[in-house]
Amino acid sequence: GDGCWVPPQVLAWGLRGLRGGVRAPSLEVQCGGRTLRTPTIADLATNPNFPINAFLLMLHLPAEEEYVPPIRLRVLDTRDFGYRPEVGQACVRGLGQYCCQPPGEGQPPGPGTPPPGSVSPSSPLCSLQILPRITTEKGAADKAAEEEEDEDEDEDDWWSKFYAAMGDKAKSRRGTNRDRLKIYSCELEAVPEFEGLQDFCQTFPLYQPGGHPAAGEDPLPAGEFKGLFRIYPLPEDPGVPPPPRHFQELPPSQPQKCLVRVYVVRAFDLPPRDRNGLCDPYVRVSLGTKTLGQRDQYVPNTLEPVFGRLFEVTGTIPLEKDLRVSLLDYDLLPPDQEVGTTTIDLENRLLSRFRAHCGLPTLYRTAGPGCWRDQLPPSRALEHFARGRGLPAPEFSAEGTTVTFGDHTFLLSHFGGWGSRGGGGGGGGRSCPLMRQLGLAESGPPRHRHPGAPRERLALHVLHACHLVPEHLETRTLYNSTQPGLEQGKVQMWVDIFPAGLGPPGPPVDITPRKPQRYELRCVVWNTRDVDLGDTNLAGQRMSDIYVTGWLDGLEEQRQRTDVHYRSLQGDGGFNWRFVFSFEYLAAEQLCHDTLPALSPSPPRQEHFWSLDETVLKVPPKLILQVWDNDKFSADDFLGVLELELTRLPRPAQHPQDCTPTPQGTPQSPWPWRGARVPSRLSLFRQRRARGWWPCTVQEGGKRRLSGKLELTLELLTAKEAEERPAGKGREDPNMYPTLSAPARPEWSFLWLQAPLRGLRYGVWRQHRCRISLGLALLLLLALLLAFVYAAPGYLAMKLVNPLQSLHLAGGERP
Repeated sequence: GDGCWVPPQVLAWGLRGLRGGVRAPSLEVQCGGRTLRTPTIADLATNPNFPINAFLLMLHLPAEEEYVPPIRLRVLDTRDFGYRPEVGQACVRGLGQYCCQPPGEGQPPGPGTPPPGSVSPSSPLCSLQILPRITTEKGAADKAAEEEEDEDEDEDDWWSKFYAAMGDKAKSRRGTNRDRLKIYSCELEAVPEFEGLQDFCQTFPLYQPGGHPAAGEDPLPAGEFKGLFRIYPLPEDPGVPPPPRHFQELPPSQPQKCLVRVYVVRAFDLPPRDRNGLCDPYVRVSLGTKTLGQRDQYVPNTLEPVFGRLFEVTGTIPLEKDLRVSLLDYDLLPPDQEVGTTTIDLENRLLSRFRAHCGLPTLYRTAGPGCWRDQLPPSRALEHFARGRGLPAPEFSAEGTTVTFGDHTFLLSHFGGWGSRGGGGGGGGRSCPLMRQLGLAESGPPRHRHPGAPRERLALHVLHACHLVPEHLETRTLYNSTQPGLEQGKVQMWVDIFPAGLGPPGPPVDITPRKPQRYELRCVVWNTRDVDLGDTNLAGQRMSDIYVTGWLDGLEEQRQRTDVHYRSLQGDGGFNWRFVFSFEYLAAEQLCHDTLPALSPSPPRQEHFWSLDETVLKVPPKLILQVWDNDKFSADDFLGVLELELTRLPRPAQHPQDCTPTPQGTPQSPWPWRGARVPSRLSLFRQRRARGWWPCTVQEGGKRRLSGKLELTLELLTAKEAEERPAGKGREDPNMYPTLSAPARPEWSFLWLQAPLRGLRYGVWRQHRCRISLGLALLLLLALLLAFVYAAPGYLAMKLVNPLQSLHLAGGERP
């Protein structure tokens, strides 16, 4: 078919990872019968880049793409006596992907010019024409931020942004809607909009010439060539000057010493490595000859570890460009097993026009947890961006509220920056509706703390409009060399690269996992009312020997109990007894952290008694109180239970008659004309203290039935407050805050085995004393009657016979 003359432009950046003692390599580019030879790299160990990088090759290529010949790459080494062996080769097919329109006058040439008919997502013009490419999801997030008032950033941290980006509102905190974090579900190189981070130069693997791998195996690369090709047709009219060349604005090709910060947040879907179906992973980071990560910093017994680790390592790019992040399984006896590894090409990130070396935060802060961490402030970063694209430097107004960039003028008022005097005509601090819709508009003056100068905020807005890499978290897949091609889990992380020539970087981001705070819960059991009566005394009366037990859910070893209120006849009991529970609570997750020590004999929470690691249990803060009936010769009878979630505590009743088993909705305010409502539930972590009556219930027939009422005082103290205000358990010393006296119990409230006669007195005499007195009187009368019946015959006989009189007469006749 017909053909045309084209000048393929070749960017030969450098060679990487060549093996076999290569000394001074050079590159041959062959296509269509023509050959291009690059200068020799003099010293591969100190600078693996070519001394000249841009080349032009005149070719006559067919119009049909399927007939276009491939480009063959050959790497030749320079040896003694003129010997030039071939140490690597590659074949580049499908040259259509490198075809593009020549750069026009309005767009200076630069690396990575898009193909014909496309709009470059990284166009440096940053005009309103490219703004519609911004996703509307940002606008929705900003709309939520506009509705949020009085942001509370005192508790804001990086994990708040993380959980907000994950959609976990329970663990995220307020004030993070505008300060967003982008979480990619893949590697940053796999995000389509960033073109694999090979927009400046691509990586072409080189293979040994004549190598024949074994059956079923892929050939091993002998090195890499970093470069790029651009193909466009010449004008048909010979009088028309040729278009300007690509690859004119190139960064320095000298190696750069860089500080690399590796943030490893967490991993998940890890394969089990231990017999218990879990593993003990830890992180190891390698760059060149440097290796970081200690094996004793492992996370025990988990397949979803949260690391929150920062590793700082220095390296010279491109001499040390491959960053390896590995997860290993800790074993008691080394060597440890490798779980998986991921490799990151730092050079591609440093050279990419998407500014992948340090993601752009949403907000500009000069201090605080979200402090600007890049080396250059946004205004200088914008100047650096323009210089790398061959554009004039942006021009800011004196107030910093207006910038001219790429033949366009932007006002801070376009982005909603109130208070800007250079707002431009009728802007008056009103944000552009399109900007507001697309998520670029500020809804008013910056509500976040330490906002910085208007100049920097405006520059950051313009940088975001250029579709650069935002502040992000990438999800990288782990692979193991022993099982190639099989995923070994994923790790979420990000990397910041700071060239030493740009100055010192900002402070690192603190991603240390949140640590729980120690609290002390003091629960005073005052009284009980209307408790079920579970026993019957000797007199046939219903009664209960009441006592209360309590513990925090997940902390059963801290179970405590009151003394016993004996012989309660009405279900009433007095205790004046204090429970004291110490626990660790993480406010962001609203969970208690219970650390089970190693070699703990508690089988319900320890899978193996030989486990050498602590196990952390996370449970909601819930107080469980149970009411029991004490029995001496049988098992105690369960009378009712009360479960109180400290974060959603039901509002107590102030009188026992108002205590019901279910909350009565949201009670009205005592002042109806104010229209306020009192919430039915409260958080003890905010209110810190509550007193009143709560209902005890029991399960019967699939329903909860009221079985009693408890009068309690709940007080929550921090560890420091508890140390300043000590209090003992029960009524033990120190008996303070408040001082608990012995309860005023009835006289019959005692254990009958300790005083049987007193038990008869209060159990029988007090209830049946009239009947007992009448019975005793009748018994006395009956005894008298029986004595009379028994003595009456003898008495009558004595009266009739009168033996004494006969003896008296006989005694008188004898003389």
